[in-house]
Formats: sequence, structure tokens, C-alpha cells
Amino acid sequence: MTNLTAEDQAEARDAATEAAPLTPEAMPVGEPLAWPVVDRDGALLLDAGSVLVGEAERNFLFQHFTPYRGDVERLKVRRESATATNAANAGDTAATTRDMHLNIGALMGLRPQMGASGAPMHPCRLIGFAPNEALFVTTPYVDGRPIAVTPGENVEIVAIASQAVYRFVCTVHALSHSPLDYLVLSKAANIRRLRERRSIRVRAQFPVRYGIGEEGAGYDGVALARGISALGLSVSAAWALGKVGERLRVAFQLRSGDNATAIETTAIIRNVQAETGAPTHATLGLELDRLTPAEQMAMKVYVFDRQDDVLYWTGGTR
Repeated sequence: MTNLTAEDQAEARDAATEAAPLTPEAMPVGEPLAWPVVDRDGALLLDAGSVLVGEAERNFLFQHFTPYRGDVERLKVRRESATATNAANAGDTAATTRDMHLNIGALMGLRPQMGASGAPMHPCRLIGFAPNEALFVTTPYVDGRPIAVTPGENVEIVAIASQAVYRFVCTVHALSHSPLDYLVLSKAANIRRLRERRSIRVRAQFPVRYGIGEEGAGYDGVALARGISALGLSVSAAWALGKVGERLRVAFQLRSGDNATAIETTAIIRNVQAETGAPTHATLGLELDRLTPAEQMAMKVYVFDRQDDVLYWTGGTR
């Protein structure tokens, strides 16, 4: 049996300490951090060089997250899988293609039906109808490549119509590459209306990095998402972050199965409320008004897949 030297033992202790969760004492207030900070699932909380501006912000961080050093590889990072819900139970069964009132250019999400449970929706757009109600849609891309589908295969689609969201199934009739990449799909079948648009907010719990102001590089701190809708977030923060009408920079990840979509954009503060029992903490309603089409789809799919965990219904945008 090999005996460890005192130096080896010290290095082993240091490695074990670095791989363990951080303590508040390890994160000084008012000084740039020497390393990035991540949550227990690997989600980035603070970049290296970030500065905790006060005790309240540090306390908030440890109250809602389990910070680790982001420059240390831990043996195992546990990810919480998103559980897909059965959307067939969410709406009406008697809808027809005409009932959906889909417009040319409508945003859609498409995925192969085989093994679809928990798989992400890939964004595409409706570009035409045939007299027999066949659909023409742009070919979704994954990692810069067209999605792998073959004629005869069934695909599941979530379509964003003018007043509601629908889920249905089509058969792929053909793949075309001229004048652009597009799919020819059969008439929609098994149409289910999910929910009215702009009306649902579901529970959420993930870190949201924020930067004060619309312009700037990097982020100043981390908040906790409490709810999410197709166009906005409700977040809890250590302080108010800004006034109604002001903008923040925000960054977060939405996970669906084994896939994650990074969203980095600006947000308008729509409301600010002090939290009960913690007057220094604030709950903010944020509207994300500069999302790309892919980010919009990621937001909507994240919400639709969690309809069983509704916070409440609202006619607003957040």
C-alpha cells in the first residue's frame, strides 16, 4: 500500500474542498470573484469577475441556490429532466384544419413522433397550403443541419395560431430543396387545441443572470425565476434591480429533455413588488420583447410542456 506524502494529502484535501458546495465565507462581498459560480446542476450563476455588492445579495444566492466553483469538475452533476405532459388532455378534440385559422408564416415546432416524449420541438414556419389541406413548412435545422425525417414518417407539431395554440400530427409526404428546404406534410390529424395564447404562466425555478441597464457587457448578479410565460418571467431578486419601465439584460437556459436552449436578451420591468417577510427582496415581472424566433419557440414549448403546473391564467403578456 502506497503511503501519501504530506503534500499529496494536502492536495487531496484541497481538491475535495473545491468540489464541495461553496460557503458564504468563500464568496467575499465587494471583491471580484476569482472563478465562475454554478448551481448544483451546472447552471451558471455568476461569471468570474462578478462582484457581490452586499450581504443581502450573498444571502439571497445561498438561500435559493447551492453554489459551486465553476472551474472545478465534479464527479457527477445531476440534471432534473423536464417531464413532458400529455397535451391531448388539454383541449378540444373536434378541431379541424380550418378551425385553427393558421396564417402563412405562423411559427411552429416540429419533432418526429417516434420517441417524441420529452424531445424538443424544433422551430419552423408554415409557408403554404394545398387544396387537399396538405401543409408546406420550412425544414427545421438542428445544429446547423436539416432535421432527420423521411417520407412516410409521422411528425408531431405545435402551431402558434392567432388566438390559440394547437398540437397535431402529420405524415411527411416529401422533402424538397428548391427554391428552399421545405417539407410537404399531410392534412393535419388528431388536432388538439392547447390553450389560448398569452394566457398561461407556469411555475419555474432556475437561475436568471441579470445586468443593470440595456447596454453593457457581462452580468451583475443572479435572480431566481418563479414563473414563466411565453413572453416573460417572474423573478425573485435580492433587491428591486430597477424601476417600472427600465430595462435589464438577462440570460438563462431552458432545458427540454437532454437539450438546453440558451436565451440572452433584454427585458422590460413591468412591475416590482416587495416580498412578504423579506422587505429587501423583490419580485419583478419582466417582459422579454426582443426574442429571436428560436427563442420564442423555446419559451412557448417550455410553457406548453408544463401546463399541469399552472400558476394562474391572465390576459397579460407576462
